[in-house]
Formats: sequence, structure tokens, C-alpha cells
Amino acid sequence: MMNGLVLLMNTNLPLKDPVPIFSLVLFIILLAPILLRKLRIPSIIGLIIAGMLIGDHGFKIIQKDSIDLFAKAGLLYIMFLAGLELDMTEFRKNRYRSMIFGAFTFFIPLTMGFVVCTYVLQFNFMATLLVSSMFATHTLVAYPLASRLGITKNEAVTVAVGGTIITDTAVLLILAVITGAQAGNLNTYFWVRLGISLAIFAAIILWLMPMLGRWFFKKIKDDKTSHFIFVLALVFASAFLAELAGVEGIIGAFLAGLALNQLIPHTSPLMNRIEFVGNAIFIPFFLISVGMLVDLRVLLKGPEALIIAGALTLMALSSKWLAALFTQLVFKYSANQRKVIFGLSSAHAAATIAVILIGYNMHIVDEHVLNGTVILILITCLVGSFVTENAGRRLAIQEAEGKPEADDQPERILVPVSNPDRIEALLDFAVMIKDSNAPTPIYPLAVVQDNEEAKEKIHLTNKMLEKAVIHAAATESAVQVVTRIDLNVSDGITRATKELLISDVILGWTDKTSTTDRWLGNIFGTTLDNVLQRVWETVYVCNFHSPLNTTKKMVLVMPPNAEYELGFLHYMQKMFMLAKQAGARLLVFCNEKTQTITTAFAEQTKMSVDLSFRQFDTIEDFLILSREITRDDLVVVVTARKSTLSYHAYMDGIPAKLERHFKDNNVILLYPEQREFDSLEAGLQSEDLTLAPIQEQIANLNKLGKAVKRIFKK
Repeated sequence: MMNGLVLLMNTNLPLKDPVPIFSLVLFIILLAPILLRKLRIPSIIGLIIAGMLIGDHGFKIIQKDSIDLFAKAGLLYIMFLAGLELDMTEFRKNRYRSMIFGAFTFFIPLTMGFVVCTYVLQFNFMATLLVSSMFATHTLVAYPLASRLGITKNEAVTVAVGGTIITDTAVLLILAVITGAQAGNLNTYFWVRLGISLAIFAAIILWLMPMLGRWFFKKIKDDKTSHFIFVLALVFASAFLAELAGVEGIIGAFLAGLALNQLIPHTSPLMNRIEFVGNAIFIPFFLISVGMLVDLRVLLKGPEALIIAGALTLMALSSKWLAALFTQLVFKYSANQRKVIFGLSSAHAAATIAVILIGYNMHIVDEHVLNGTVILILITCLVGSFVTENAGRRLAIQEAEGKPEADDQPERILVPVSNPDRIEALLDFAVMIKDSNAPTPIYPLAVVQDNEEAKEKIHLTNKMLEKAVIHAAATESAVQVVTRIDLNVSDGITRATKELLISDVILGWTDKTSTTDRWLGNIFGTTLDNVLQRVWETVYVCNFHSPLNTTKKMVLVMPPNAEYELGFLHYMQKMFMLAKQAGARLLVFCNEKTQTITTAFAEQTKMSVDLSFRQFDTIEDFLILSREITRDDLVVVVTARKSTLSYHAYMDGIPAKLERHFKDNNVILLYPEQREFDSLEAGLQSEDLTLAPIQEQIANLNKLGKAVKRIFKK
């Protein structure tokens, strides 16, 4: 023990061995937020202050360059997460608002900075242009706070993130021009090279990368580690390509997030891993590195440093506040939304220090401006974090109060499983359609037939369900495994549905041929037949060939009268949620009346889904879907049980047609919640009270008539 203390006292500072450096930083990441949370100070600020204390301008415990690799990775990670968590539907919907805010947050600081630097600080033209453009930049230092509060889908956050990339791109292009002019290379070749390189870079990131990602996720389905490494490699490769194109790497990281946005569902295990690693390691390293830049001693070096630091800080905050105010006035945002926009856009860190360091190294600005900028970074990060924390919390409460009240019956999803190879795909689907606010778990169910081998099968079944628990744990979703011993599988599913008050049942597609051929042609076996006769809640029959995150378009087919079924609004909400999670646009085939009700429901629930419609008046036109469907599309067909409002005899053959014409597509056959049919007398079955035989004969006569007409036309 004494030897250890002596060794610690004799250790030369700053530390050079990576082991104690890494250990110290990890303890800071662990303890700083815990301590400052007691004082109601955002954890971001705690990490920045810790960086001040251990850095070159504090106690000199570690040198900044010893964590530069992780710090740069953290900066890129922040920008990547901002692009990845961006609601693309809302972003497209509000792209003009983002452009207007981007214009405000670029031109207002640039103009005000130009006036102050020229007439107050009396800088030369090149220094004035450099420092003024620095005012226009901002870094999403407080974005993790917004993400933690759950307000990243709010329009104010979407607009702020969109404006960030616009203004930072513009500033970094100005920086490229300034460096070219300072080096004497500002000629025609410079402009041509910059334009061509940026065009090639944008094409690679926004066109080639999504294609590569979709191909990779389809080919490598089960290796979760490879998925994470693949995404991480693309982020840093994008940053490197951005630097080759003549702009900063943060632009590439953000665009990589946009490119992969629709391939990584927000409830997926991959998204959970990405956020975990970023929030636990990379982003805290970046925040600590920002604090290590701060040197409070510059304030004691005379009035010039104080004047420059005060002027720069006041100008940065006031210009960003005016940009947020004008945005609020133009779009009629609330006061809390304005404060969130200001909080997110007021922090200067990454691009700001990049601009000033380049200017300092090229002797455009002196050390007073550099030190003043570092003070600006500290103060704006503190202000931005405080404002985002306080206003964001109020905004989150407002959004929670504005949501419609939940149904009396809680959402409960049952996933009967028999094939271990399909467990993960069915659970992923369950997680994607599950309401994140619902307190109930997902229920994987295994049914063991009651016979002499039941005890042995239970052990095998429990081992199979362990896979479901492990997979669900990666998504941080609650799972409660259920095992039933019953006479047959359909009885076990039926009883579990009643006992657990299940609202949604997710079944896997089976290739067994039905011996009775009563219901579903030659695709499903008698288990599903029996389940549908006795379970009247929403049932999804799923056939997944590829991961749902590779879906480009989701095609939803609804028969006439679908809107009159009891479960219509319930399954429509699930379909909107599925399209949103899969990052796919939703194309709905339905008649005009169903379209009107669906559009009104989408507006009422404020679900940000890219929604479009095609006229579809009769279920017999089913095969015209092939004109709109590609291999990467998810096909969801709403059908019905017999004797119900939306049932049509043609539906009996739809599973076979799906298997024949869309065998390479992911397919879901959806049975909505419907009113249970009661038999009227003993021995009378529901199928005896249907007009299906007459409807089938009428349908056959119609087909015969159409065939005769075609013959006579020829």
C-alpha cells in the first residue's frame, strides 16, 4: 500500500501512460455528472469543468493531445447522432423552415460581427471576415440533453438541427475560401475543384452509402457486432471524404447520419448500441476536451483580453438570440420552442475552435482573439446547456400533456414462437409497433403439447426462449416469457390471449398445407384457422425474408369497409408507427371513403409519416399492386374473418397470391380486431351463416362475363 502511494506521489505530471489517463477520464465521466446533478447542474457542464481542471490550463494532470483521438470521435459522433435521430419526414416537411432559420442564424451573426469587428475591435478585413463567420457557427453540444428529454421530434429541435448544418456548411465554405485567399490560391482552378469535389462527395454519401447499407444489412442479418462496426466505419469514412472534398469532417458525419437514418430504426438493438457507446465514451471525451481548451488566466492579462472576450461572447449570444427570436416570430412558435432553438444554437465549440485555430495558425488573428474565443466557448456552452435543459423540460411536459389519453385497456403484444430462426424477426417487429409509453412487456409464448414428452419439450422450449430474452435485452424492451402446456398449439394461444388480456398477436408464416382448405387456401395450417376462429383481437401473420430496416416503401392494402371494423384505428396507428420506425414511406391502396378517414386520423394523431394513396375500389383488383411494388418493399394486406363487415370471398385466395407473386417481399397479413360472432343455435357454425357460396358464384359469373367480352372484342 505504501509503495503504491509513493509511486503515485512520484508520478510525473502530466500523465503520459495511456492506462492511468484512460482510467482518470473514465472516473470523471462516471463521477462528474453524479456530483453536479445534486446541484441541479447539467452533466454536460460538469464534464466541461472537469476538463478545465485536469487540462493544460488547470492542474496539468493530462495533456489535451493525449485524448484528441477520442475527442475528435466524440465530435463526429454528436453530428452523426443528430443526423441519425432526425425525423426525416418532419425534416422534409420543415426543410424550408430549416433553411429560413439557417439563413437567420448565419446572416444575423455574420452582419453584426462584421460591424463590431470593423468599428469596435478595429480588425483588418480578413480577420473581420474570419471572426464574423465564427459567430455564425454553432455546435449541438446540448443535443444530448434534448435527446434525453425526448423532444428530438419537436419541430423546434428539427429546425434547429437543420439550420445547424446549413450555417456550419456555409461557414466552413467561407473558411475554405479564406485559407485559399491567404495562401494565394484563390483562382478559377480553386473554385472548379471545390465545386466538383463537393458534388462527388454529396453523391457518394447520399446516394451510394444508403445502397451499400441496405445491401450489407440484407446479406449480414444476424451478426450484430458487424452491424455496429460497419456503421462506425461509414461515419469516419464520411468524415474523411468530407475533408478530402475541402470541408470539415463534421459535415460528413452529419450527412452519414442522414444517409443511414432510414436504415436504423430508433427502437432497434443497433440504435441502442450506437447511442450507448456515444453517450458512455465518445461524447464525454469530446466535452472534456472542450473544457481543456479553456484558460481563465487570460482574463488577468490586461484589459485588451477582457474587452475582446466580453465583446465576442456578448456578440455570439445576442446574435443567436435574435436569430431564434425572428424564427419564433415568423413561424409563431411558443416561448419554450424559441428558448430550445436558442439553447441548441448558442453553444460554440467544434466549428468555432476549428475556424479560430486555422486563423491563428495562419497569423490572421492573434492570441487575444484565440483566448477570447476559448472563453466564448465556455460561456456559450454553459448558457446553451442551461437554457436547453430548462426550456426542454417544460416543452417535454407540454407535449406529454397534449397527447391523447391512452385506452383503458393497456397494449399487450403476444408473440407465439415455435421456430427459433424466426424469433428475432418477430420480436423486432413487435418492438417496432409497440407503444414506447406502454408499461406492459412483450410476451413471447411457447406452447408444449400435453403428452408423455411434455417435460422434455419444456426444457428445450425454455432454451429457445432464452434467445428471445437476450435479443430483446439489446433493445432495452421489457419481455416476459410465457410457457403453456395444452392439448394443442391453437388452444394454448387462445387461452394465453384471454388470460393476459392480449391486444395484438404476432404469428409466423407457415408453409404447411391446410387439410381442410376451409379458410386460407394452401398456405396456412389448421393452427391459424383455429386461432382466427377463437381470437378476435388484432392478428399479424408475418413472413420476413430480410430485415425490416431495409424497407424502402411500405404498401398497405385495405379492402372496402375496412374503416368500419372495430380495430381499424388501432391497427392504423400500428402501421403509422411501423412506417416511421422502418424509415419507409407509406403507400395506401384503398377507396375514397377509407382514404378520407385515414387522412383525418393521421392529422389527428400528428404522426409524421410520408403518406400517399392509390385508388383501390375492389379487392379483386389485388394483382394491380405488382405495378407499384419492388423487391425492397414491405407488403401489408388487411383481410378479415368470415361473416364480418369487410370480408370478401376473394380474400381466401390472397395468401396463395402473396406467396406466388410476392415471394421475395416481406409480407404481413393483418386481421383487425373484430366483433366476436355468436352462434344462434346449438350445432350452428359461423361459416353456415355466411353468403360466401353465393358471393363466390356471383364472382365466377362476373369473371365469365369479362372473359366473354374479351373474346367478342377480339
